[in-house]
Amino acid sequence: MQIHQIRSATIIVTYNNKRFLIDPWLMPKDYMPGFDVGLNSDVRQPRVELPISIEKIVDVDAVILTHYHPDHWDDFAAKAINKNIPFFVQSEIDKKIIENLGFKDVRVISENGTDFEGIKLYKTNCQHGKRETAKPLCLQAGLPYDSMGIVFKSENEKTLYVAGDTIWCEEVKAALDKFNPDVIVTNSCGATVINGERLIMNLDDMKEISSYCKNSKIIASHMDTVSHLTVTRDDIKNLKLDNVLVPDDNEIVTFS
Repeated sequence: MQIHQIRSATIIVTYNNKRFLIDPWLMPKDYMPGFDVGLNSDVRQPRVELPISIEKIVDVDAVILTHYHPDHWDDFAAKAINKNIPFFVQSEIDKKIIENLGFKDVRVISENGTDFEGIKLYKTNCQHGKRETAKPLCLQAGLPYDSMGIVFKSENEKTLYVAGDTIWCEEVKAALDKFNPDVIVTNSCGATVINGERLIMNLDDMKEISSYCKNSKIIASHMDTVSHLTVTRDDIKNLKLDNVLVPDDNEIVTFS
């Protein structure tokens, strides 16, 4: 298994010899404004350029979109990705959106497991910020609230849990208890909206998941790129959590 950190939440997972591109956000640096409902709305994003070419990034076997937010998917990805590639989403709503962009093989991942090339993919639930406070703000901004995580299982690999855009919550604990993953990818920049609520994991959440999963390796992703971040890579490194890795953009982490 390999986790290739591209930029922000965009990663390439190599699992059972198949390459999955997750949440391709491929626009150039400073292309879009900050989010009106987020902190630092005056800061343009992405804050950094892609570390490798789009052509290399989209050379994969499948795509997974955890949710249809503009810092996880963009027109650059829609234009660059092969329209015949297997493309996995969280819901029938997202399936229709992606099909309307011309993609021919769009599949909804099931909580009970979806088979692909000797791999079982499971949808897991999230709280993209506390539901009672973050959901109204998302709707105010014209964005859907729901997001998903994904668990990868195979006889030939360790179990991987890509938690997605979520805070530390009962849904995450339920996924951890059910699947007991060996490797976990968390979105951890503490992206925060104007009411002060975090949308994804912050330093306290990283301490919680590190303690809860002492025998797992945890990769902190979605770092140093969006306008509304409140946590940096250095902040997480300074926690000195033994089971947490903080890869740089274009770094590949391998698990045998």
